[in-house]
Amino acid sequence: MVRAYRIKFPNHLKRKRHAEEDEEAKEELRSEAVDSRDYGVTCEAEVEDVMEDIPGIPVIAPVDRLKKPGVIFILDKATVEIGKVGKKHQLLNSDEHANFLKKHNKDPSEYRPDIIHQALLSILDSPLTKAGRLQALYIRSTGRELIEVKPNVRIPRTFRRFCGLMVQLLEKHKITAEGSREKLLALIKNPVTDHLPVNSRKIGLSYSSDKVVRMSDYVAAASDNVNLVFVVGAMSHGVIDKGFVEDFISISNYPLSAACCIGRICNALEQKWKIL
Repeated sequence: MVRAYRIKFPNHLKRKRHAEEDEEAKEELRSEAVDSRDYGVTCEAEVEDVMEDIPGIPVIAPVDRLKKPGVIFILDKATVEIGKVGKKHQLLNSDEHANFLKKHNKDPSEYRPDIIHQALLSILDSPLTKAGRLQALYIRSTGRELIEVKPNVRIPRTFRRFCGLMVQLLEKHKITAEGSREKLLALIKNPVTDHLPVNSRKIGLSYSSDKVVRMSDYVAAASDNVNLVFVVGAMSHGVIDKGFVEDFISISNYPLSAACCIGRICNALEQKWKIL
């Protein structure tokens, strides 16, 4: 029987072979990374990183607002409150944190940040805003925070990314634009009346008001020399703060959502100012 002997390679050939094997392994990893990127495959840790740290959000191209009448919106009693659920701070909402809220003796039905998300999209997506007629936008939370939202901001379309944005805002007190230090959302000092123009008419909307008006006729009768300030409730139920409201009206015989009210206001102003 012939004994098998192992063939010995010189050291420089061994090193060359190992280098070739390492290069093949790296090439496989690179191709797998490209495939995962092409098909949109992301791991859960990457999604959480996006939620926790949003370096900036895009903006809309600026519009010339000089010598044009505009409108101001105040979204009142919005539920934007963060809590430490597990190991992370999250924006509390009734869908995901009902047990957590009940444990802390809070009513889950009151925690509806989705209302403020829909209201913001309704305002910022309107032709009224894109035509440069939105002068200012403010959010008054149930926790007494006052948030200024710039008209040229682009709010995330999905609710999950919006929650991540609000958590960062409440922790850092500001959100800047991509590639610049421009503040697009920021916590500012109360009261909100300090930030309103002198010649402004503050109008509160509520289904409980006895004064029912047709919105198109109401805004048509208003002078362009007066800044219209509409206060819309951003909560699931209740009444807005009427302390600084000058006129308290209802625009329907039926209770409407905040987004629906805003849609009617924007549509009436677009007709008045001939915005298509």
